[in-house]
Amino acid sequence: MSVRVRMAPSPTGLIHIGNVRTALFNWLFARHHGGEFRLRIENTDTSREVAEAAAHIQESLRWLGLDWDGPVTFQLDRMADCAEVARRLVDEGKAYEDEGAIRFRMPDEGATAWDDVVRGHVEFPNEKLEDLVLVRSDGRPTYNFASPMEDVWDGITHVIRGEDHISNTPKQINIIHAVGAELPVYAHVSHVLGADGKQLSKRHGSVNIDDFRRDGYHPSALMNFLALLGWSYDDKTTIMSRDELVERFTLERVVPSPAAFDYQKLDWMNGVYLRALPPEEYADELVRFLREQGYDWDEELVRRAAPLVQDKIERFGQFAEFAGFLFREIEPDPALLDGDTPVVAAARDELERVEPFRAAEIEAALRGLAERLELSPRKAFQPIRIAVTGSKVSPGLFESLELLGKEESLRRLSAAAATSAA
Repeated sequence: MSVRVRMAPSPTGLIHIGNVRTALFNWLFARHHGGEFRLRIENTDTSREVAEAAAHIQESLRWLGLDWDGPVTFQLDRMADCAEVARRLVDEGKAYEDEGAIRFRMPDEGATAWDDVVRGHVEFPNEKLEDLVLVRSDGRPTYNFASPMEDVWDGITHVIRGEDHISNTPKQINIIHAVGAELPVYAHVSHVLGADGKQLSKRHGSVNIDDFRRDGYHPSALMNFLALLGWSYDDKTTIMSRDELVERFTLERVVPSPAAFDYQKLDWMNGVYLRALPPEEYADELVRFLREQGYDWDEELVRRAAPLVQDKIERFGQFAEFAGFLFREIEPDPALLDGDTPVVAAARDELERVEPFRAAEIEAALRGLAERLELSPRKAFQPIRIAVTGSKVSPGLFESLELLGKEESLRRLSAAAATSAA
């Protein structure tokens, strides 16, 4: 089957993750059938803000891994075509002029119906359909006129969009019938909701692609996660590659019930993807992320730290909190070191004698110290960790000390011992 689908966002701001999920469904469907995925910007003006928003939409889709076929089209570029069709409908008695605008004559009797791939048979009583404005008095076409006409002109075979468009569908069907064109297949997918069952918004967390990029999610993990919002391959498969998603995606397995956005599940899934990256690729992507976020930390040290965090963090955005002690000054909370000054001071003296200052030698020295102090490793190492990292949670202690270097490690242990003693 040859298919052609489209994403038609409005350039009114950052693209919402729910719209991105719908775009992904369109893309997966097109790629599964070897068809085309088109990108159409439903703009109502040509301002600089619209141009910037349109560029941002394209960048967001590229980052996620969605490509499109053919050039990006803009609704306003077809104003003249819409005006010509509207005038012809007036001439045919299917539309009429009303205070400078042109309205479409909706049928008064019967019902407008379609078989929705996701929702089954849907009917709207025609008596509830008001005559629709096709072209405003200023010459601009309305959404419910321009959108179906562009679907006709672009040869769109399937319209896959959010359930909020269900009420628009009978209006658009009647317009398509009026111009004598073939109807596309409609599939209205569910909303994406927060865990509280309400529309996903900022109060729940990240809601647009920029947020997720800034938080350090991997695009492949986010694609996998979004594909499972309202669709599943079976009742047990969760982790799927891009190619597997394309191979397995069908509209028949899209459910009409709302999908819940589970941030904990996304974090878990992202961690799975990050741990599966080859170490060198992981380091490359970590460096790239930190640069994007404005960190000017030493790249060599970031790369040396990468293996220590790959199995520990679920998002690149957690690196700064987890391993930032390697790149900036710290101020350990004296309360966390209360009573442990002798251990910190002893560790400082022990590590001063360690050569070469590498993880294996550091571990041997500190384990020997713990035995002499008759402390469990956990009890002995915790104040040392706090003194040099500022936290009870960090990458491996011995490796962290090696990365900090002998001079800096000793300096931090001395400072912590002095502060705690004071």
